[in-house]
Amino acid sequence: MRAKPHIERAKLSSNNPELILASTSPRRRQLMGLGGWMFNIIPAEVDETPLSGESPQTYVIRLAEAKARFAAQEAPSRAIVIAADTTVADHGRILGKPKDVHEATTMLKNIRGRIHQVFTALAVYQPANNALETALAATDVPMRDYSDAEIQAYVATGDPFDKAGSYAIQHPDFKPVERLNGCYANVVGLPLCHLSSVLKKFGITPQSDIPLVCQKTLQYHCNVFTSIIKGEL
Repeated sequence: MRAKPHIERAKLSSNNPELILASTSPRRRQLMGLGGWMFNIIPAEVDETPLSGESPQTYVIRLAEAKARFAAQEAPSRAIVIAADTTVADHGRILGKPKDVHEATTMLKNIRGRIHQVFTALAVYQPANNALETALAATDVPMRDYSDAEIQAYVATGDPFDKAGSYAIQHPDFKPVERLNGCYANVVGLPLCHLSSVLKKFGITPQSDIPLVCQKTLQYHCNVFTSIIKGEL
């Protein structure tokens, strides 16, 4: 049985297409709200198993598109469906969500003290005219050299188990990332400047200053938003 829409915010006026977020992630809902967009939620459940030889970039784009098309089955035809998929990649190897304590611990040990990449793909789809636009955000993430004891304490919180790569960059106690020079919102799971650029192709503009409100909310100084808005990243 397909999931029924869950109303997260009031609908847009009748002159505008309804926005649908194909995600139940609290992090994505929060970030989506920063744009001032009103939206509804339709959960999208797809098989997240990587294909043989699939690159992280191809993987997240495929899943984002699959989520958008899945949610569109329950959406009004004029609606604009927004889907995202985020993965962590270590030297091209996809790190998904850990299955158990051992896998979460192993992932965190393998990426500590080193740089890995986080990729988020966006798929924005309007079923009425079969219009699809995608975007890909990539961020280099340097992890700090946290201890085995810190890993054990963090895994014990249960936080890693619904997150690719077994960590949340914004976790207030673990704080796994030493510094960052790219898109912080991408690592959280919804790169807002990329999303704003894609939505503009559908005639949808943000109701707030995305770079300003994103940095203020995430408490992060972003040095790449200008390049993203210009389409250089």
